Amino acid sequence: MDGNLWIDLAGLFFLLLGGAFFSASETALTAASRARMHALEDGGNARAWRINRLRERKDRMISTLLFGNTIMNILLSSLATVVLMRMFGAAGIAYATIGVTIMVLIFAEVLPKTYALLNPERLSLFLVPAVAGFVALFSPITYAVNKLVKGCFGAFGVHPRADGDAHEEELRGAIQLFKEKMNVEGGQEQGAMLRSIMDLAEVEVSEIMVHRKNVRMINADLPPARLVDEVLHSSFTRLPVWKENPDNIIGVIHTKLLLNEIINRKGDISKINILNAMMEPWFIPEKTTLFDQLQAFRKRREHFSIMVDEYGALMGVVSLEDILEEIVGEISDEHDVAVTGVRPQADGSYIIDGKVTIRDLNREFDWGLPDEEYATLAGLILFESQRVPSVGQTFTFFGFRFEIIKKQKNQISLVRVTPVPEEGESAEIQMERIG
Repeated sequence: MDGNLWIDLAGLFFLLLGGAFFSASETALTAASRARMHALEDGGNARAWRINRLRERKDRMISTLLFGNTIMNILLSSLATVVLMRMFGAAGIAYATIGVTIMVLIFAEVLPKTYALLNPERLSLFLVPAVAGFVALFSPITYAVNKLVKGCFGAFGVHPRADGDAHEEELRGAIQLFKEKMNVEGGQEQGAMLRSIMDLAEVEVSEIMVHRKNVRMINADLPPARLVDEVLHSSFTRLPVWKENPDNIIGVIHTKLLLNEIINRKGDISKINILNAMMEPWFIPEKTTLFDQLQAFRKRREHFSIMVDEYGALMGVVSLEDILEEIVGEISDEHDVAVTGVRPQADGSYIIDGKVTIRDLNREFDWGLPDEEYATLAGLILFESQRVPSVGQTFTFFGFRFEIIKKQKNQISLVRVTPVPEEGESAEIQMERIG
């Protein structure tokens, strides 16, 4: 074997090793945990800092690695063809095609990428200095390539999605995976809490409010003794006060302020002035998100707000506790009335109050019912059926059968909800009249 052949074989080995380097680098740097790299950077790891900087310009990094990998594979194929043609003549072309394909597939693609997937953080920390050097070296070429790619995207009307959206979806996926994998006590609750925090900026206060028909309110014209009795027999510390009509909210009575007023009047309830026991009402629009409202509660140091629609009409009330319950679940104290509105039945169905919210049902039973167009179970049935149903009528959609058990005028007050087996589901809404 002459010296030239040894040089050629060494060149083939070097090119194969170079292809493996670029393949492994691409997989490791894209698969490495973003949270792990940020944690290492915060701890002073210089290589983690460099990885995070490369990821900020992911297009440059990927273009460099793909360019390097392509060059290595092309040179490997060319050199192998020359060497084998020298040894076997024209048949060397076929030998080179088969041999290079096998070598590249195994040693420059599958093997390095598999190892990189199994050890992404460790390998990326090891390779990042060399990768950063190649990114700097090939920057003029990758800049031109990226400009060309963006021009092609623009010509076809394609607009790449913002990276921030991908990060949010990645985090939501990680939370869902955590929720599914955690079978120990508290794992499911932790996953639900994390997902609820992510939803705060997307859910509006109208979806969690206490509707006006369920709000305990005080008439300002009541005699003082009757007013005090109403407050004492309520399970709430803050109650809206109205005058002339329920839409005219003039304040919010606070039990602590009322107690102070009674003390100031030396216990003579007939002399109390309701104005001294009230706070100014705080009105908020229905489109406010839970995140914005939570920040507003903290800024104003208040716990209670009154929601109105675009015409200024009273819709309901929202408290700080309502928002916290969206995160941690139901919070009950010694004064709460334990009415959940859901009664599981022996046959696997549920008797549910129509005013129970879809979000509460989804969170409690992991049902996945849509809640974009409505907030309550009754709202879901009215919206999806496009009618005011009669008692005894049933509807089947979203994998559940809904039977109307009780109505009050046009309001659905009680529903039997039964999960339908998957083979019994239909893509269209099914309706039938019972009895």
